[in-house]
Amino acid sequence: MRRILTLAALLATSSLGQALAGDMLIHGGPIHTGVAATPSAEAVLIRGDRILFVGDLAAAKAKAAKGARDIDLKGAAAFPGFVDAHAHLTGVGLRELTLNLDRTDSVESLVSAVKAYAAAHPDGPIFGRGWIETHWPEKRFPSRVDLDRAAPGRVVVLERADGHAVVASSAALAKAGVTRDTAAPTGGQILKGDDGAPSGMLIDHAQSLVEGVIPPPSDALKRLALEKAGALYASRGWTGLGNMSVAGPDLTILRSLAAERKFSLRVDNYMDPSGAAEVLAKGPTSDPTGLIRVRGIKLYMDGALGSRGAALLAPYSDAEGLGLQLTPYDKGLALMKAAKAVKAQVAMHAIGDRGNRMALDWFGEALSGDTTARWRIEHAQIVADEDVPRFAKMGVIASMQPSHAIGDLYFAPARLGKDRLHEGYRWKDFLDSGTIVAAGSDAPVEVGDPRIEFYAAVYRHSLDGFANADWHLDEAVSRDQALRMLTWAPAYAAFAEKDRGTLEAGKKADVTVFSKDLMTVEPAQILKAQTVLTVVDGKVVFEK
Repeated sequence: MRRILTLAALLATSSLGQALAGDMLIHGGPIHTGVAATPSAEAVLIRGDRILFVGDLAAAKAKAAKGARDIDLKGAAAFPGFVDAHAHLTGVGLRELTLNLDRTDSVESLVSAVKAYAAAHPDGPIFGRGWIETHWPEKRFPSRVDLDRAAPGRVVVLERADGHAVVASSAALAKAGVTRDTAAPTGGQILKGDDGAPSGMLIDHAQSLVEGVIPPPSDALKRLALEKAGALYASRGWTGLGNMSVAGPDLTILRSLAAERKFSLRVDNYMDPSGAAEVLAKGPTSDPTGLIRVRGIKLYMDGALGSRGAALLAPYSDAEGLGLQLTPYDKGLALMKAAKAVKAQVAMHAIGDRGNRMALDWFGEALSGDTTARWRIEHAQIVADEDVPRFAKMGVIASMQPSHAIGDLYFAPARLGKDRLHEGYRWKDFLDSGTIVAAGSDAPVEVGDPRIEFYAAVYRHSLDGFANADWHLDEAVSRDQALRMLTWAPAYAAFAEKDRGTLEAGKKADVTVFSKDLMTVEPAQILKAQTVLTVVDGKVVFEK
């Protein structure tokens, strides 16, 4: 077999986008096409950026050009390119370049991590991300007192994994002018201690109160972050993603990197309203490489379940309140109607059952009966029984993250109570109702690993194998359904299913290869699979 370039060798050339010219023949292991009529094949023949042939090996060899690159899978399994339907690419890269707290397992471990970082970085403010308290033995949010112990007198702001809350040190609150008398902005909460002083926890829109105390990342840092995120995602087997809440400058950087052949994944961008002027004027567009597309806008209806910002129809079972509405009706409808006028998509974050009902109601008003717009509800996490069939009836896509369930179901019973727990993470109910479910990870909220998302979708157990009756295992999906959720459905959700999402002749040559066959191995073995090969547009962007 012709020697395969390693990732290191690819990086040593001009970019990840470099690859050998000519035909590429993939064979020697299970090949899952994603096509119901012909679900498996012996070989895939790629010519240029397209798939020329899918079928038996002898026929593929007969069609291959002389000198075609021969890739023997040696038992590894090939799939249509896996696509993360919902991620935040800049955040994925920045997580790798700043204080990463996603491994903290208690308040004390967070304190230790901040203390170590502060010692290594003795000057300037400290920003970190990735903590989540739901598994911590202390059973509470961190506080400014904890941060003050870790880094006395330092400005420290640490973002919760879901991006819907931060904890700030006393110095950070003082610098921002946040006191016991500060009023929370609409759509936000300032949590307070028993003494009435701010605890340091700022929920949803209240996070804006401390925005000015941490310098924003420079364009140079964001460029490095996006390059790093692209390489990381390719190494995990992703061939593309839906990039959510994208800032205008980040889109400019992505386009530049793709033009310089320093970024090789497909990215469908959904712009933050602050950077949406271009798409709301021109509608969906693509850059000259075809990799960086702008599809629409991303809005927020409510907050997150863990921080009790998700908008619920009835009060939380473990606290007062119904959650938060983050986008005012008038603003939301105006943006939706502007998007509809130029055939741009709307992707709206909605987690609580009230948030999802409001999103559907607003979509219905803005779309006026149009069922072909492929607007998306991101997360669709807690949905009342009567609202499930509305998705398919309205043509609304449920963009869901299987890994959320296997993390959230530790605390969701406390937030929701047993009577409405069945409303949560209902992938199979949506599929049974005819709804298109596009699966993703929401990284950096979650790890951003296709193996975890596939495992969670088909097994619905924690990564260490735990589950109980509260987890509603009947909502797990079949492996064929999971594969479709992570390949074809994200393509459909971005109006690209004619070009990608399955291994078929004429489609773009996007292929993911894992060392184990995800369609047949025991669930625990899914997590042990290694990425062997990632191909985008007929170019090798990662090889192990």
